[in-house]
Amino acid sequence: MKAVVTVGNGGYDKLVYCDVPIPALGAGEVLLQVLAAGVNNTEINTRLGWYSSSVTGGTEETASAEATERADGGWNEGTPFPFIQGTDCCGRVAAVAPGVDAALIGKRVLVRACMRKDGFGSMDTVWMGSDFDGAFAQWVKVPATEVFVVESDWSDAELATIPCAYGTAENMVHRAQVSSADHVLVTGASGGVGSAVVQLAKRRGATVTAIVGASKMDQVRAIGADHVIARGEDIVASLGENAVDVVVDNVAGATFGSMLKVMKRAGRYVSSGAIGGPLVALDMRDFYLKDLRLIGCTAWDEPVFPNLIGYIKRNELRPIVAKTFPLEGIADAQHEFLEKKHVGNFVLVPPSDG
Repeated sequence: MKAVVTVGNGGYDKLVYCDVPIPALGAGEVLLQVLAAGVNNTEINTRLGWYSSSVTGGTEETASAEATERADGGWNEGTPFPFIQGTDCCGRVAAVAPGVDAALIGKRVLVRACMRKDGFGSMDTVWMGSDFDGAFAQWVKVPATEVFVVESDWSDAELATIPCAYGTAENMVHRAQVSSADHVLVTGASGGVGSAVVQLAKRRGATVTAIVGASKMDQVRAIGADHVIARGEDIVASLGENAVDVVVDNVAGATFGSMLKVMKRAGRYVSSGAIGGPLVALDMRDFYLKDLRLIGCTAWDEPVFPNLIGYIKRNELRPIVAKTFPLEGIADAQHEFLEKKHVGNFVLVPPSDG
């Protein structure tokens, strides 16, 4: 089969499009024909080794720097190079291991990429496409417990925008207990996760203020944002102090301190990323004098993915496919992704033969 194999930390030359064996099933697994695979910051960060404690800049800054091997640069511990990335998968079940329900064969499914290997009583996770081979290929094998049948008229590409971006977003609004009583501030609201947060917070009835580039403001309003602030504006001057109940922030970097200023007493700050930079200045007085809660989100809680499948079935979400690329065009997709000129998600489509 054709696949993109990531052979180490570094630039686009580390993405090798080549022939590899179709994976052999183990106990409890299913084989999926990959119909479409989303593109995320996660894959770029893993290739760059951005998760290493030696990295102090944002994703774009790290991508433009000289390539460096980083032993601690992976999502969990070490990254299993060479391996196949691809966290988002819309696929069709082609085969099942003995003992797995054969009725799954032929079903279109989404894969829950964040897997709680020791059950939901443990926070330990493994991630498809970060800890083991993922969906940047024609075929992928996954545990049968992690595939969810989807009954929807959405296209394969539309479904492929959901798992990582919307799973991450739903996990954050779930953990922050967003409700109709809340005013939610969303940074990076034009990206895959940010645009998903806007929709999911609005689905819960919240008032949403979104921060986006000036050229994308109308598009973000169109997906539900009540108020839009141009990126680079003074957030405190725009909103005032003590203005919002929840901040969903995957940008971090230099704007972090302002986020705490605009939060109300007992507000909740929730994050699952830091594309603007992982190191921030924290004024502890804002944190403790306002009784704030800082909530980190990586491991998806048990209701998150079933919730998303239900939202899709009931058409309560609007998938945003910014652009599709052939699988062999992954370097072009990631390069364009880092330019941040798009709204929503990029999707890779593998060849259907072979």
